[in-house]
Amino acid sequence: MRENNRQRKFSNALLQWYSRQGRILPWRNISDPYRILVSEIMLQQTQVSRVLVKYPAFLRRFPTLRSLARARQRDVVVAWRGMGYNNRAVRLHKFAQEVMNAHKGRIPGAAESLLSLPGIGRYTAHAILSSAFGKHVPVVDVNVRRVLSRIFWRMRSAPEMREDSEIWECARSLLPKAKAYTFNQALMDLGATICTARRPFCESCPVAEFCMSRSTVHRGKLGLRKPERSRDGIPNRIYRGRIVEELRGEEGSLSVAVLHKRVGGHLRSNSSPWFESLLVGLQKDGLIRIRGNGSAGGKRVSLA
Repeated sequence: MRENNRQRKFSNALLQWYSRQGRILPWRNISDPYRILVSEIMLQQTQVSRVLVKYPAFLRRFPTLRSLARARQRDVVVAWRGMGYNNRAVRLHKFAQEVMNAHKGRIPGAAESLLSLPGIGRYTAHAILSSAFGKHVPVVDVNVRRVLSRIFWRMRSAPEMREDSEIWECARSLLPKAKAYTFNQALMDLGATICTARRPFCESCPVAEFCMSRSTVHRGKLGLRKPERSRDGIPNRIYRGRIVEELRGEEGSLSVAVLHKRVGGHLRSNSSPWFESLLVGLQKDGLIRIRGNGSAGGKRVSLA
């Protein structure tokens, strides 16, 4: 089968499956760039099931980009409760403010302009261009990268994937005329529900006949992840989240000593220097403010 013919048949089969099995999600088939942006930021490193709960609540609190830009950052971080990776809330808030200041409140429809804004990488920029502006561009997240790697190259292990540059070019070449948005959504659904990371459901795959890895990829556990920095077996990112969660419940500030006791009082060894390093990191990320000097009892912390 000639390559372009194979790709065309693959795209057609995928679109037919999506027309029957595509997920119904509140951020699909809408054209509001702001609502699409919020969904894309929320979906980064967060399961769809959780976003489905938080997405409508966040939009009720901040229904427009203008309302988000005018809000206190503290209020945005509080509204982000339950989502994790709180830096995303800070970046989303800064994005809204920058769009208000530099683009007269209108999210731009050009890749170069989007990429210049806080928190926007190639994937998010293309997702906005495809979903909100109907641009004929590929959208490649980790799911799409995995799917295309397995289908168009011969992978031998579940976590193995091709280089980003190859995948972006492959995704671009597959885009059907006038159906780029639908095709992008179909690819993401295939990766999220069928061609999953640990155990692809090849027996249910609508494009299995085109897959070069169907008989070669070994299912099972993914490769070992890079060890995270931790304390007593708990990753630092968990402690960071606990710090922010404690401060969400305080309209004012807490002393470093009190905050340390609440978050890390169970730690067996001297952990004050480590804890203060977490605070410095959170302040650098723009999530908190540290005021005062001297001992932990003299310093106070609040959400930024």
